[in-house]
Amino acid sequence: MKEKNRLNKTTIIIIIVTIIGLFIANRTLDDYKLRIINLCGIYITLGLSMNLINGFTGLFSLGHAGFMAIGAYTVAILTMPIPMKEMNFFMKPMVPFLANIEWHFLPALLMAGIMAGLFGFLIGAPVLRLTDDYLAIATLGFAEIIRVVFTNIQSITNGALGLKGIPNYTNVWWSWGIALLTIGFIVFLMDGSYGKAFKAIREDEIAARSMGINLFKHRVMSFTFGSFLAGIGGGLLAALLGTIDPNMFRITLTFNILLIVVLGGLGSIKGSVISAIIVTVMMEVLRFLDQSMDLGFVQLKGVPGMRMVVFSIILMAVVIFRKEGLLKES
Repeated sequence: MKEKNRLNKTTIIIIIVTIIGLFIANRTLDDYKLRIINLCGIYITLGLSMNLINGFTGLFSLGHAGFMAIGAYTVAILTMPIPMKEMNFFMKPMVPFLANIEWHFLPALLMAGIMAGLFGFLIGAPVLRLTDDYLAIATLGFAEIIRVVFTNIQSITNGALGLKGIPNYTNVWWSWGIALLTIGFIVFLMDGSYGKAFKAIREDEIAARSMGINLFKHRVMSFTFGSFLAGIGGGLLAALLGTIDPNMFRITLTFNILLIVVLGGLGSIKGSVISAIIVTVMMEVLRFLDQSMDLGFVQLKGVPGMRMVVFSIILMAVVIFRKEGLLKES
């Protein structure tokens, strides 16, 4: 009991310190640094959403980019002003029932999560009977199908041209507020009976089934929850960047989130939070690797994509030498 009270006090102190730090950062830092802080919060949500599926339940899903795309386009379409929609859809008019609506950010963000969760449920019902590599291929195929569909339904998504002029609602309070809510939700879920069932499925499916756990039900539930949070993260990302297009949601985006999960540790909440911050910051710090560098005595030509090579090497090193990640399972 004393240990639990100590943990509660520590959690409250961390939340208070985080809020104070965000308040100071919001008042003192420039737009570029604030954007990095916003991305850290968004990637915490995305990392935990994938960790729920891959880490806690033991599924091997690679479809996160598809659910993010659903959330991003939902928020963009619902929040974009009507005149801005007319400017974007100059080649082919937008469908009338979407062209004349404009929602506030909160209901649009909730709808983004609901739409992604709904697709997660519809996709998960037939696909989650597969396991391991077959599940990974199926979910990867779904993400690619979503990207291709969004590229071709021009009257809804504006096709390959993408959407510009999305209202910039995302700030440190939205991104980190959602991140803190996600952390609280995952902790609450894992401490309950559903969380224990997820972990049991991950450890030994035969033993879990013999204990009366409905494997299919809990897999679909985990996949739906993770998809919902991925849609929320995609919506926050769209409202931060102000412009989206189908090419943003390629396999590379899923790889970035998978890197956060593996680096932080499968099934580790603290690890995902710390890893999301480290990876997001290092993505910007290592940006110089993609550009030419003048060292005075020699000039090195930049190699586009070199920072992703560095992150790939880091991922391989973690898998080989520390497969449990930065932190062990919480």
